[in-house]
Amino acid sequence: MTEVKSREISAANGVAAGHVNRAPMRDTAAIIEDLKEALEFVEERMVNRSEVISQAFLALLIGEHLLIESRTGVGKTLLAEQVFRMFEGARTFKVQASKEQQPDTYFGGLLLEELKQGRIIHNTTGSLVESEFGFIDEIFDANDYTLRALLSLLNERQLVRGMQRMPSSIHTVVAATNYLRISEITEALMDRFMFKALIHPDKDAYHQFKISQQYLKNLGNTIEPIKKIQYADLAYASHIVRGEVPEYQISVTPDIVYFMNLVIRHYEIQRNRLLHDRPHETHLRTKDYYISPRTQAKSLDVVRAIAFLHGRTSVIKEDIPRLHLLLCTSGVAEERALFQRSYDTLIQLYQVSGAFEQLSALLTLDEVLTKLKHDPSLMSKPLDELEAAPTKRSLVTWAKETLGVADASAGHKRRLVEGYLQSIHPATEDLKALKVHMEKEIKVVFSEAAEHF
Repeated sequence: MTEVKSREISAANGVAAGHVNRAPMRDTAAIIEDLKEALEFVEERMVNRSEVISQAFLALLIGEHLLIESRTGVGKTLLAEQVFRMFEGARTFKVQASKEQQPDTYFGGLLLEELKQGRIIHNTTGSLVESEFGFIDEIFDANDYTLRALLSLLNERQLVRGMQRMPSSIHTVVAATNYLRISEITEALMDRFMFKALIHPDKDAYHQFKISQQYLKNLGNTIEPIKKIQYADLAYASHIVRGEVPEYQISVTPDIVYFMNLVIRHYEIQRNRLLHDRPHETHLRTKDYYISPRTQAKSLDVVRAIAFLHGRTSVIKEDIPRLHLLLCTSGVAEERALFQRSYDTLIQLYQVSGAFEQLSALLTLDEVLTKLKHDPSLMSKPLDELEAAPTKRSLVTWAKETLGVADASAGHKRRLVEGYLQSIHPATEDLKALKVHMEKEIKVVFSEAAEHF
């Protein structure tokens, strides 16, 4: 029975099982327009909540989860339900957590016949396991035993209980809480929620007036949208922004990836300086601020999602500041301002100093060296066959200008790339460090190549 159910979920849910429908289900421009209209519809319903709504839609686009913290009565449940109501063809699981609950609240009741045989097997029908969307209210009221059981379900999209192993249909879970409970288990749980928001009660008179108007219209209930988005379209869009649809690729050039990582690192350093300078502030709950490699990798999905929503097939530098939606807690203005300063500081430095051209040149060289390292036989090939994308100061251009030839023999290639590297005078400390890496890589590549000839 468990194997049959597993196959059914795998076939029905490409996001969880990793299968991609290669044929476009509908025009992507129409999907983009529907998503933007849905976002605007929710923003109109939820007054002054644009930032957390943007987080919710980005979470949906990249297949991740959102954690919302606020005091009672701020509308966390209403927000989550309104977002999920914009879609059809998806199952939604809702629960209010409590300390008495056991994992079967989320995974389905235990099958008694299996339990008699000493096997823990859940009947997952109607559970979170078989739902595309989930809303967990007061998630930190759940006991640590139950929260631990949820970890693999949220992260790997897989139910792992006793002998039972089965893929889950989960696409996005929104969790709400009135407080944070810090423990080893809850810290691991929070890591599963890539997007985090802190909603403050709105005391602005105008915003309170607009909220009152919405209440008079709808009595605090969600609104049925005129048009809903098919869940299959959302799943397809999610595959696109994660780079899983070969016929619709959203490109991110190496220089943007490198620069984006520099901005993220700069922000991480600044956050930790803030923690060091003000260690006694209670809202700074951790000893240090850490951006995991998983979060850094997800940043690529987020900027591709932003480009997708703008109808572009390439990421631009101006998309990077929007990463505050992933890396900062929505509603904490200080964090967002700090991330914006990190971006502004680096973009100004790189634009004024011409560092972007140097970065492109160094990464072009890195790509050539990578190809030579993987296939030493390419040493005898012309350089213009190795270089993927020309730059203003490309390796091939430099060779022609300096040597008067498009290429050199395999024996001269090392001197050529070393000369090219020495012609670059880094304008920033980051580029100096990258140049040092290139010097080391040249030695490795040509030492290994010598062994093949």
